[in-house]
Amino acid sequence: MTAPFRTCLMGLISAAAILPVSAADLPPAPATYYAPPAQPLSIVSEVRIGGSVQDPGSAEGKLPGFSKGNVNGDILFAKPVISADPFWQAFVPRPTVGGSYNTGGRTSYAYLGATWTLEIFPETFNRRVFLDGFFGGVAHNGYTGPKALTPYGFNTLGCSPMFREAAALGFRLTEHWSIMATVEHMSNAGLCANNRGLTNFGGKIGYTF
Repeated sequence: MTAPFRTCLMGLISAAAILPVSAADLPPAPATYYAPPAQPLSIVSEVRIGGSVQDPGSAEGKLPGFSKGNVNGDILFAKPVISADPFWQAFVPRPTVGGSYNTGGRTSYAYLGATWTLEIFPETFNRRVFLDGFFGGVAHNGYTGPKALTPYGFNTLGCSPMFREAAALGFRLTEHWSIMATVEHMSNAGLCANNRGLTNFGGKIGYTF
């Protein structure tokens, strides 16, 4: 065994003996509070179904019984962009389509837009509480004619399509199931002659894929 080879071998043996001690002295790795988001296997992120009361206090909300009730649902698609940073990830919305059917033959509608979801104190509530915001357009079958000719039991909506804004406060029961309280408002933002709009309150249950 040559002298240079013997010196190199002794150096490797010494390094192997020192490495365990050095590794033990290293500071612990920082705690990880979130996992990088993963793209769902399906293009559909979540499906929601629920009900609402049609604009309490308005002409459409003063009717008795089921005339002022709605059955509604949403399909939320996967985010088009995924970020490992939860702060920036909150700014990326989920494309959303949905609709609402009025059981009393009053205004029903369909909408298209985007939903933003924000975790509320994720470490405190273990990522169970969240807040949703929606913005988009809505098309409806309600009354759009002159205010003086508005049929009994209908709101004067002015035109179609209109704008829709909505919010939801939710709670995750499990990894997949959640419940939420909802509020939505639809109006034409003064772009048409009449702008009574609709403001509905309700609740939904959601299943996340």
